Amino acid sequence: MTSLPARAVDRPTVGVPVYGNDAVKRILIADDHEVVRSGLRAIIETCSNWIVSGEATNGEQAIALALETRPDIIIVDYSMPLMNGLEVSRRIKTLHLRSEVLILTMHENEEILTEALLAGVRGFLFKSDARKHLISAIEALLDGRPYFTSVLLEKLLNDYQLNKQNNSRMLLTAREQNVVQLIAEGHTNRSISSILKLSVKTVETHRASAMRKLGLSSTAELVRYAIRKKMVAP
Repeated sequence: MTSLPARAVDRPTVGVPVYGNDAVKRILIADDHEVVRSGLRAIIETCSNWIVSGEATNGEQAIALALETRPDIIIVDYSMPLMNGLEVSRRIKTLHLRSEVLILTMHENEEILTEALLAGVRGFLFKSDARKHLISAIEALLDGRPYFTSVLLEKLLNDYQLNKQNNSRMLLTAREQNVVQLIAEGHTNRSISSILKLSVKTVETHRASAMRKLGLSSTAELVRYAIRKKMVAP
């Protein structure tokens, strides 16, 4: 899908809540599907004191708009081009923005939830539940409370209770995950170095480290791993 430019909402006119007013809550939407963004916007705009401060179609745009509009909440799709929802969450944290992140996903995968928790995410919701639970999730985050999709949370707790976690598996670092995602999206080492603002040598180091940890020997295997882990669409 062709990437669209990120955009902030127009400044409101008379009769609309004043942009920047603390009583008005700003919400940024980041998803590479226009129909999803439109649906989320429609739900959000049913609340009179909430406004959509911008829409982004990839992770880089989400970060740029977060810095520009300083939203209270960032709704971000887990699977996005250039930078997935987890990496966006990590960047938000390192930039010391006060925004809370609500990750949306269509994947029932407790491993994704585990990674989200480690990234400091306090909101996690299935896309299929958005129509019923989006407002409740946003209200919880605005109130300083976490909100997680119950099905995944129950699975995660059951896994811990039954001691099914594979502690011997070497997890990829955040940077290695980002490099693997970009490789799977078809980017070259040079392109990745430009996107992540790293040297080509550093990208090659992260790539080699990820492949060593995962026991992979080819780019094709790395791409299959990324697809299997829902880092990119098949």
